[in-house]
Amino acid sequence: MNIVIFGAGGRAGRQAVAEARRRGHRVTAVVRDPAGHGDLGDVRVVAGDVTDPVSVERAAAGHDAAISAAADLSASPHDFFTASARALSTGLAKAGVSRLVVVGLASVMPGASGAPLMDEPGYPNEYRAFSLGHAAGLDELRACDLDWAYVAPAGDFDHDGTGTGGYLLAEHGDMASRITYADFAIALLDEAEAPRHHRAAVSVREAPSSR
Repeated sequence: MNIVIFGAGGRAGRQAVAEARRRGHRVTAVVRDPAGHGDLGDVRVVAGDVTDPVSVERAAAGHDAAISAAADLSASPHDFFTASARALSTGLAKAGVSRLVVVGLASVMPGASGAPLMDEPGYPNEYRAFSLGHAAGLDELRACDLDWAYVAPAGDFDHDGTGTGGYLLAEHGDMASRITYADFAIALLDEAEAPRHHRAAVSVREAPSSR
């Protein structure tokens, strides 16, 4: 497959690039400044702006699927995630790419009560603006015509974990749940290669080791 990965310079994006290469896919890694990402390996690295539909279309042309791991901590979360969702839906459609897999956030997924995890008692409010921005971006995806999947960790990423080689689907968000970036990338590539979730949000969590 030809896969274009937006936000390829971040933790989730880098692991998605590595997993795609491991599976033998041809990868285009989209970053703001290619000069700073010469360590992404044997992939095509291009400059792109995930909030610009023309830039998205240009980067995605000729690809079979797209993954977006893009984030911009210097921008308004609401503005960034809504603009990127709109640009992806428009640009990918014009490029003829119908499948999009987006890196999600646990806090916007349903918790045990059925309410978003960020609204459950005890959930920290420190990053609420970021969560609300993600939720607004997800609403934009729901309004578009692409075949998308929003894949979120059930709780948080384990930054230092080595991974188990797999993952499990989670029934709901859980602050105690963890998954490594490496295992999360497996879930992203599974959804890009052989989609199981269509126009839907799904949570994943750590699985017992299969290595």
